[in-house]
Amino acid sequence: MRNTWIVYQKEMLETARTYKLIWIPVVFILLGAMQPIITYYMPEILQAANNVPQGILEGYVMPGAGTVMSQALGQYSTIGILVLVLVAMNSLSGERYNGSAELVLSKPVSPAGFVIAKWAGLFTILFLALGLGVASALYYTEQLIGSLPWMDVVAAAALYGIWLLCALSLTLLFSAFLRAPAAAFLSLLSSAGMALADSLMPSWFQWTPAALPGLSARLLSEGREAVGVNLSPCLSAALLILFCVAGASTLMGRNKLPK
Repeated sequence: MRNTWIVYQKEMLETARTYKLIWIPVVFILLGAMQPIITYYMPEILQAANNVPQGILEGYVMPGAGTVMSQALGQYSTIGILVLVLVAMNSLSGERYNGSAELVLSKPVSPAGFVIAKWAGLFTILFLALGLGVASALYYTEQLIGSLPWMDVVAAAALYGIWLLCALSLTLLFSAFLRAPAAAFLSLLSSAGMALADSLMPSWFQWTPAALPGLSARLLSEGREAVGVNLSPCLSAALLILFCVAGASTLMGRNKLPK
């Protein structure tokens, strides 16, 4: 455990040196603030466009705070997940191909401890970026649109965070045996495939992690009472994360590290 903590500290130090702890949260803050601001000023934006029919301006209805907040969180399922995957794709692949992993694993650091430290570093980045991004979205939503129960916002953000953590875990798994671009591609493809399957056949895939963004949106728009308790997506997400971490640990321990 002590060696894992040391590797985690090294990972966070490298993250700070490469300014990931700054620019990734900034991206999430901008994504979170952009949706409520654009929604609030949409009538002025449409009015400034001279080719917009007058009926559209007259029929425009300001969405509710829950809808705007869910749309803000939806930005993290597209641009946000892309940013996170691109950051995580070198987590193990880069260490393998530059020889750092071989050096670290030659010390009393187990492959599992090494992978867990990497995963914990990615989780820290996600927690910081998503927390600040959601806070930014909530602030501008309440200032411009309307108030929301903060417990619902926290729960909805947690559901989105679990979904993003699944994508990061998949990237970590693929980077244990593939080069960084291939790992990022397969992770994005897997995430998109799960999301597409859930959107096409929601009754069949409502237990998968891909159902978490939909639950988050319903929680914000309809409230906790309407959504009820559905632990299946969370449990399947936990199993997927455990599988990815265990699989990456096994691959790092069994595969011959490249020179």
